[in-house]
Amino acid sequence: MRSPASSPTMIGRESDLAVLRDELATVAAGGTRAVVIGGEAGIGKTRLLTEFLDEVEGSATVLLGRCVDLGSDGAPYAPFAAALRRLIELVGVDTVLAAAGPGSAGLSALLPELADDGTLPPRTGAERLYELITVLFENLSVSRPLVLAVDDIHWADTSTLELLRFVVRMSERGRVLVLLGYRSDEVSRGHPLRAYLAELERTRRVTRWELGRLSRDQVAAQLELLLGCVPDAATVDQVNRLSEGVPFFVEELAGIDGLATGDDLPETLRELLLARYERLSAPAQRLLRVVSAGGVCVEHDLLTAVFDGTPEQLDDAAREAVVANVLAADNTEYTFRNALVREAVHADLLPGERTRFHTRYAEALEAAGPQRSAIQLSTHWMAAHDLRRAFTASVEAMEEARRSYAYATVAAMGDRALELWERVPDAEALGGMSRVDLLKRTASALRNGGDSERALALVTAALDDAETLDPVQHARLLRDKAQYVTNLNRPGGIELLREALDVLPAGSTAPGDGLRPQLLAELAARLMLSARFEEAVETASRAIDELGGTGDLRLSVAHNIRGCALVATGRIDEGLAELERARVVAGDDTAALLRHAVNTSDALNGLGRYAEAVAIAEAGAARARARGVERTSGVILSSNTIEPLLALGDLARAEALVDPALALDPPPSFRAHLQHMKLSLMLWRGEVEPADALYRRWRSGLRLQGDLEVQSQLDLAKIGAEIALARGEVDEAWRDAAIVLADGHRVIPAKDLPLLATAARALADRALADRAAADAPGAETRDRLRADAVALETAAAGLRSWPTAPVWTAMITAELATARAVLARLGEAAHPGADASTDRGATDVSAVFAPAVAAWRAAVEVASSPLAPAHVRPLSLFRAARTALAAGDRGSAERLAAEAVAAAETHGYGLIATAAAALTAPRGPRAPAGLSGPGAPLTEREEQVLALIEQGLSNKQIGERLFISAKTASVHVSSILRKVGASSRTEAVYRAGQSVR
Repeated sequence: MRSPASSPTMIGRESDLAVLRDELATVAAGGTRAVVIGGEAGIGKTRLLTEFLDEVEGSATVLLGRCVDLGSDGAPYAPFAAALRRLIELVGVDTVLAAAGPGSAGLSALLPELADDGTLPPRTGAERLYELITVLFENLSVSRPLVLAVDDIHWADTSTLELLRFVVRMSERGRVLVLLGYRSDEVSRGHPLRAYLAELERTRRVTRWELGRLSRDQVAAQLELLLGCVPDAATVDQVNRLSEGVPFFVEELAGIDGLATGDDLPETLRELLLARYERLSAPAQRLLRVVSAGGVCVEHDLLTAVFDGTPEQLDDAAREAVVANVLAADNTEYTFRNALVREAVHADLLPGERTRFHTRYAEALEAAGPQRSAIQLSTHWMAAHDLRRAFTASVEAMEEARRSYAYATVAAMGDRALELWERVPDAEALGGMSRVDLLKRTASALRNGGDSERALALVTAALDDAETLDPVQHARLLRDKAQYVTNLNRPGGIELLREALDVLPAGSTAPGDGLRPQLLAELAARLMLSARFEEAVETASRAIDELGGTGDLRLSVAHNIRGCALVATGRIDEGLAELERARVVAGDDTAALLRHAVNTSDALNGLGRYAEAVAIAEAGAARARARGVERTSGVILSSNTIEPLLALGDLARAEALVDPALALDPPPSFRAHLQHMKLSLMLWRGEVEPADALYRRWRSGLRLQGDLEVQSQLDLAKIGAEIALARGEVDEAWRDAAIVLADGHRVIPAKDLPLLATAARALADRALADRAAADAPGAETRDRLRADAVALETAAAGLRSWPTAPVWTAMITAELATARAVLARLGEAAHPGADASTDRGATDVSAVFAPAVAAWRAAVEVASSPLAPAHVRPLSLFRAARTALAAGDRGSAERLAAEAVAAAETHGYGLIATAAAALTAPRGPRAPAGLSGPGAPLTEREEQVLALIEQGLSNKQIGERLFISAKTASVHVSSILRKVGASSRTEAVYRAGQSVR
């Protein structure tokens, strides 16, 4: 008697089931979770999923999808198509369409039968499809949790994996549990799934779970269930040795007739996998060989068309294979009970069989009509070595995949067609396009799929024979190359667009063609981002002229860019009118309206109209979410909301937006803006050391973006300088901020003014650091500082007409006045270490600092303007207090510092509050060496280091002052932070002072 195919009860998986139950309980309480179940072949991943899904089917909506093994050509979205069909079976098509919302027509990208009158799905892109599926799952999980299980994701195509990632990361309102199974032994080093899973795990919504092998006792328990009796110890030992604790192998061994006697037991994996197969009759074996060429699962109707016997012969052979537990059958398809068996049977095919079987599958699929899969057809023709038909099917598969936004599959099929091009004599006629067009389409798919590097390589190859191209084709390829180099954060985009315009001179295309205006608009946009605003205005104007007042989206884009550039040149009213014109021309075109929201909110923020900027950016972000482009336009609009929220002092709302936006993994250019906002938030909150660590981790990528966009370059310089100032690294802060004075610097008034203020603060702190140094700086150093001050004044004076200039120039003037007072004292001091705050020389000190004190009084007053970002007033009060202290007026310093603390705490500016509180705090007692834990008093040396930290000295400067290495100084600083329980140098000064209050 044969044993059953599998144990009636699952053995050794109680803890694994408990994990899944706990995750479902978490989801039921609200939220989205994912469990990634890994394990070697035969370990029981599918069985575990099946048992769990059967268990929870009464309390949750259960959907199951399977990835299909088509080599490197996984069918796009196959698991989701299966899940969607099951969902329709469970709740009905009307409920599904209602839950999907207004964009439900997009579901036809997965199930073409859902399209009205056979029309193609709306071309809204992959992002919209991903959003649509996520919304569908969220809405259907309101009444009961939804469990989506996808098995064998090691065979998944890139589009399926991206959609899974989106659901896991973006589902906010749903109660969704995603279960993913994969064979870990299939995922070797370099397999794309390794990096995918590592990234997915960082979402903090994912649990990785590896299934282990069974112990000897568990093998014995499984054998008892399979055999119906208690096995003897020798049998258990033998099965345990051969199976190595893999449940599927235990089942296969238990089904062998010679198990009891030990005769003819298989000694290799191949023998074990084929043991049941080889006991079948010749007709059943032949059927299994045919099925193996079709994959793990084959539909009955397709198998009937491929099988060369009668229907009765097929049924008899299939029944024998099912009874022998090699195949499983349901209402529509046959499935190998384990993929390992299918692989072993397929590997056993003779070359002639392999070719014949794959040919029959391909012919049957062709006969199936429009519902067949061109991707599967291409795979079968390749396996059958019919390259001509494989080429034709690959080209068809590109269009098929494009309709469902499966760009990675489009690219894979394009690569296959390109590989076959030279091996197919009439490729151009068969494919209906030239090789250059095929390269262009494949490159476009690669770019849309996120692989701009390979896209660039292909479009470069297409341009290799530029002399054979017609001008329009040549110009389009140059335009595409410009886009790809920009996506890769590389220079050259402007030059490529100019070259495209050169090969397509004005009047060389038919009226209404629109290519030249598009090239002009794209060039204008790149010029604008490079801060070449006058050129951008001129180029956008040419685009508008060539469009002749028509063009809808293109015309709106051109007005949009011209408006932004006009604002940046100071023609503000004219520029804002152009932006409004762009909105009107856009009509109801969502893409144009989103672009208008991005650029208008950015312009208003730069003009100091922060509340208006927030309103426009928020409305645009809502429109982006509705359209399903939250990861692109939605991210930049989130950034454009966060920046004015920071200016308004609403740090809580800004914080609530920044991390979710970063979690969307946006493109580099959009991500850079968010990273700047994240660092600003952390810094002003007072998280100096964490902000510095994150800044250093992100800096290289931010620099690449800065090479392409002047705005990003200035943002990076500002946040780098601000972090350096907070850490007392005044020289580094000056190096970062001084970029605004560099030769050839292109001015962006809204960015330059705040950066000039930061540079002025760095200069003042440089002077104060020199004042505290053991050796006063020489005349040459003082002259250089004075020259830098003049350069900053000159740069600021050139921007005095900008609306926010009064705020920033007042601060710049005050900082430079403080610096000049310090420099004057340095030049006059009889002793380099003279303390200007003592009674000796107090009258002279107050006179020297009088202009600076007055300048700070004016800066504090201007800081109350609605044009001033919220942090400017508490920062001005703190800097005014510091200047008063340097002038010897401790009473004023204490009053101003108290006001600074109160103003900073109102908005949560921990950095300013801590620094201001520390400014006039008394010093704590000294302590002997040897005490180092939290709360321990500072040693005499640490007191010396702390005093120098308060003066703004860096570790290097501290080391030079105390004749110790910078590394030793760093050790002392770390010890101080630990003892006083501070996370930053500024906080350490404050806490040390508080300890004696």
